[in-house]
Amino acid sequence: MISLIRAPLAFLSFFYQSIYLAAGQIWANKTRSILTTIGIVIGVASVTAVIATLSGLKHSILKRVENFGTNTLIILPFKSENEGLIRRAPTRIVQFEPEDFDGLLKHCPSVDKLSRIANIGRYTVRSNENSVESVNIQGIETAYHDIEHRPIILGRKISVIDDMQVRYVCLIDSKLQDKLRLGRNCIGESILLGRYRFRIIGVFEWQPPLDLGQSVDNYHQVFIPFSTTFKLQRPFIMAWAASKATELSEEAKAEMNFFFRRKLNIKPNEPDTFSVSSLQTQLDTFEQISMVVTLVAGGIVGISLLVGGVGIMNIMLVSVSERTREIGLRKAVGAKKSAILTQFLVESVVLCFIGGFVGLGVGQLIILLISTLISLLEMTSIPLWAIFLSFAFCGCVGIFFGIFPALKAARLDPIEALRHE
Repeated sequence: MISLIRAPLAFLSFFYQSIYLAAGQIWANKTRSILTTIGIVIGVASVTAVIATLSGLKHSILKRVENFGTNTLIILPFKSENEGLIRRAPTRIVQFEPEDFDGLLKHCPSVDKLSRIANIGRYTVRSNENSVESVNIQGIETAYHDIEHRPIILGRKISVIDDMQVRYVCLIDSKLQDKLRLGRNCIGESILLGRYRFRIIGVFEWQPPLDLGQSVDNYHQVFIPFSTTFKLQRPFIMAWAASKATELSEEAKAEMNFFFRRKLNIKPNEPDTFSVSSLQTQLDTFEQISMVVTLVAGGIVGISLLVGGVGIMNIMLVSVSERTREIGLRKAVGAKKSAILTQFLVESVVLCFIGGFVGLGVGQLIILLISTLISLLEMTSIPLWAIFLSFAFCGCVGIFFGIFPALKAARLDPIEALRHE
């Protein structure tokens, strides 16, 4: 029983002494150790920064998609660039008209809700002396609120009556409210959209755009009734729909494809002049892109770690050469080969761990800089699994590249080692 307790205690004591001796050797050669671990530092900093950035981007996108749900479908006019005579036609030929969506819910049983959306571009919005340029103006129907689930933090939603009576009312996002320096309760106040005056009936929570190509910091939205947009200019019409369940999204897409081909009188041999896509498809695409980016970054990091590992092997061989007499003396007083092997192997691993720790610090600084410059990534942080993965890689590199110098040290003949000058 006592021997069972002594064995692990002896191992822990030996392991502690090995780490202590390794730390002492590294400290005695600080400059050399720093230069040796640069490859490890760069590799770990790169992989943690890339993983954290992708995780932060995914978190932001998922947070945005949560408001819609993965059963959301997007219907857009589409002109094929490669097929049929339609590719030579002007873009306006394939644009939707409001009546193109009539009867869709009746003929597409898998579709639960539908909202036409009228985009009229970007306007300058003014309130008294304050103005904000390039604000995205969209006309929506009542069902839009049920599809997106955007929180209304003040006032009310756009109603059916607002749309039927073509009212000049609007909803604005919370950041636009701040930039226009409107009152805390701005319901009933008027703003100018271009040269048109609208009355504010609600404020909704600001959220980043789904399109990653758009600027996040200057992105603002104003919602007005769908029918009102035609009083301002001819809009670009699209639609958002929601299937009755996520698993019915593909059926809903097929039903809408059939509906629009008949509605738009598209012949069997002609390409679609519209597209129906789901947010789940876009999420899957993003997952594939992020996986490819991670693999590419992993390859680059692998090269950095390989270079760092070769540097560590080189410096460990130098260390063995410098400490040949010390190794001979230790063997002469009874040190076993396993003790010498463990000492140099632990030193190599500790050196890699120090490089990994510094690399994590550098990676965190890079992430802080990125999150400061890009508000979409303000919630970016290094996942715990990435930290464990980084140290696991460091440990593997330390063992792989440290085993040869450690074996060389363990196999030294004590007599020859003592004669070494």
